Amino acid sequence: MILDIISAALLLLGGVMALTAAIGIVRFPDTLSRMHAATKPQTFGLLLVLLGAMLRLGDNVDVGMLILAGLFALMTAPVVAHRIGRLVYQEQRARDGLMDRADMEAGDHD
Repeated sequence: MILDIISAALLLLGGVMALTAAIGIVRFPDTLSRMHAATKPQTFGLLLVLLGAMLRLGDNVDVGMLILAGLFALMTAPVVAHRIGRLVYQEQRARDGLMDRADMEAGDHD
């Protein structure tokens, strides 16, 4: 009974975090702010949902898959955010005339 309440609370809180991430993506003015909304609360919300599902499943075999899904999200979200941030930074510098296209292409091999 108590595990069901904790599981439901984690699922609800994770869903709210994912909802706030979606609202942030739509409402924030620039790409870097949107990137923050897409990575931080969304990943935390996903982990809360997975934790709530793990509590609900108990000793089921599928708990291992939920752990793998959480680890995959933790490994890929920072990499994707870094690549998006780098691209936005380079495009802004190119737009401001501080960097030309050849410099951008040469910088991709760092």
